[in-house]
Amino acid sequence: MSKNRILVPTDFTKVGDTAMNHAVTVAKAIDADIHVLHVIANKKFISETRLKLDTLASRIEKEFNLKVHTIARIGSIFEDIDEVATEIEASLIIMGTHGLRGMQFLTGSRALRIVTHSTIPFIVVQERQIREHGYDDIVVPLDLHKETKQKLALVADMAMYFDSRIHLISPGETDEFLKNQLNRNINFAKSFLSEREIEFNVTIAEEKSSNFVKAVVAHAAKIDADLITIMNFYESGLMNIIGGGYEQQMITNESQIPVLCLNPVDNYKITGSVFTT
Repeated sequence: MSKNRILVPTDFTKVGDTAMNHAVTVAKAIDADIHVLHVIANKKFISETRLKLDTLASRIEKEFNLKVHTIARIGSIFEDIDEVATEIEASLIIMGTHGLRGMQFLTGSRALRIVTHSTIPFIVVQERQIREHGYDDIVVPLDLHKETKQKLALVADMAMYFDSRIHLISPGETDEFLKNQLNRNINFAKSFLSEREIEFNVTIAEEKSSNFVKAVVAHAAKIDADLITIMNFYESGLMNIIGGGYEQQMITNESQIPVLCLNPVDNYKITGSVFTT
C-alpha cells in the first residue's frame, strides 16, 4: 500500500465539511486518496449513514476528480478513528472540531482525547476553510522539549508540497540554561530547513514558556498563518505542568487557524519524507 491516504472523520456538519475541504486540497498536493469515516453508536443508523457517505463521496469524486472511500463503523469514535487510520495505513488524519462550545460531534476537549491517543499526524480544523493555495504560512513553535524536532520532517514535507514559509517561534527565556537549550533547538531547525531550501524566519517571543501558547496564537493571527504545528505533551509535558491546556488552547484558537498535531515517538529519527513520493 504505497499511495498516501487521508482519513477524514465526519459528522456531516459544517466542521465536517471544512475538514473535507482541507482534505481535498492536501490530497491533490500529496497525491492521496481520501477515506471518509462516520462512527455510529447504534446499527439502526447504518443504512442512513452509508447513504450519506456515498452521496458525499460521489460529490467529491465528481467535483475534484479524487478517489474517495467510505467507511461506516458501529462503535466509539474515541477508539475507531485511530484503529481505522492504522488499518488503512493513513498518512494523515484531518478532523473538524466545534471549538470549546457546542455538543455536536467533538468539542475541543473531546477532540484532544482522540488526538492524544493517535499514532498518526492530525490536522484539527474549526470552520475556517483552507485557502486556494493550501498552507502558505506555517507557524512552528520551538519550546524546551527536545522532541519538538520530530515535527520538522512533516513540516518540511508540507512546506515543499505547498511552497510554504515557515515561521519558527520560541519563548523568550532569560535563564541562561534555558536559553541555551532553546537556541540548540532553533539552530537545529534552521539547519534542517536550510538544507531543504525552505524559506523560514525566526521570532523570539517576549513571553516565557509559562505563557508561550498565548504568544504563539497571537503571532499566528498577526501573520495570518494557515497552519500551526505542535507536538502533543498532554500526558506529561512541561506545558501541561506549568500552564495547563496547552494543546486544547491551540486547537480551539479564536482565529480558527488549523493545527497540525503530532505525538512524540521514543527514539525517533528523521529519515526522509513522511509522505509517499
